[in-house]
Amino acid sequence: MIPLTYTIRNLFRKPLQSFQLIVGSSLVVLLVMLAVAINDSMQRTLSHTGSEKNIILLGAGSEESIERSEVTPKVAEIVSSSLSGIKQVINQAAISPEVHFNGMVKCSEDHEAQSLIRGIQHQAFWVHDKVRIIEGSYPRSGEVIIGRLAYQKLGLNKEDLGIGQSIEFNGELLKVVGIFDAIGTVMEAEIWMPLQDLMTFTQRDSLSCVVLAVESSESFDDAEAFVKTRLDLELVALKESDYYQKLSTFYSPIRWMAWISAILISSGAFFGGLNTLYAALAARIREFGTLQAIGFSRKAILFSLFQEGISIGIFASIVSITFGLLFIQGYTFPFSIGVFTLDINNTVSSIGLLVGIILGIIGIIPPAWKSLRPSLPQTLRSS
Repeated sequence: MIPLTYTIRNLFRKPLQSFQLIVGSSLVVLLVMLAVAINDSMQRTLSHTGSEKNIILLGAGSEESIERSEVTPKVAEIVSSSLSGIKQVINQAAISPEVHFNGMVKCSEDHEAQSLIRGIQHQAFWVHDKVRIIEGSYPRSGEVIIGRLAYQKLGLNKEDLGIGQSIEFNGELLKVVGIFDAIGTVMEAEIWMPLQDLMTFTQRDSLSCVVLAVESSESFDDAEAFVKTRLDLELVALKESDYYQKLSTFYSPIRWMAWISAILISSGAFFGGLNTLYAALAARIREFGTLQAIGFSRKAILFSLFQEGISIGIFASIVSITFGLLFIQGYTFPFSIGVFTLDINNTVSSIGLLVGIILGIIGIIPPAWKSLRPSLPQTLRSS
């Protein structure tokens, strides 16, 4: 067996060449980590937004889009008197009638961007218990509160959208009076305003949905039975968690695009590194012949080359993980209904390390095979 010190010494014998291999491998590992982080973070954000104990009543046929749903305003009152098991807060049912509208918001004379706007009543905070106002106060007519990440969804700097500033929606100037958070959910990028204001601005006489918080997930069966018996209301009942799971499936093409982009770009880096390895090992054919002449088998030499490849892969993984933690961790990606925050967690880091090792093994096989195939006399005569 060739000593490990020989393998390590080879890495530093040509530092520029090793540096090129590590940089190329780091790019491949980083792109894979980025694709994994995008997939994981988007799925986690959508799954955290929905609660097992919240039930959404939507207009029939609008199960995949709250914005297109239409529900008569009297549904909230009917549900309150017809269903048992609804969570009670201060002797009132936790039922939130809401309007969801994806529209353009003007933040300054030359900046306009799309945002999800939610019309709510105070019961919304009983139903969406992850939401809490961290600055300011509850909005009155002509006022809004914004999620703490709404400025990123709108493409603004944080200081450009704060309490006391105004936004324009459908020609109406609305004052920001509060900021709320809902850690790990898409709601952190939304704009909330009084329900009646949003219905007036959008000229709606119907709700988008009615969300109710229940004491236990078993109450969903009662809600399903209710919508099936009240056909006149034209409703469907969905668990909030199921609705956002469907949204996750809807956004799967975005996640696939992340993978496809990562594969296409990393392929170029991989084949570039492969060419470098071919050149590096071709220059060492006589060295391999000498090792065979003094008694080392081809298997021992091949194992030593695998050690070199794995060492380069591990170094590349460490570089990629460090870069990810320093520059990618916490970066937010906007999409149509909100934003999600990238998290370089243990799973992503472990996958990065595994990819680096696999890359080192796969990358060394073709050039090693070509370099070790010649017979001993041929290798010793090689220039």
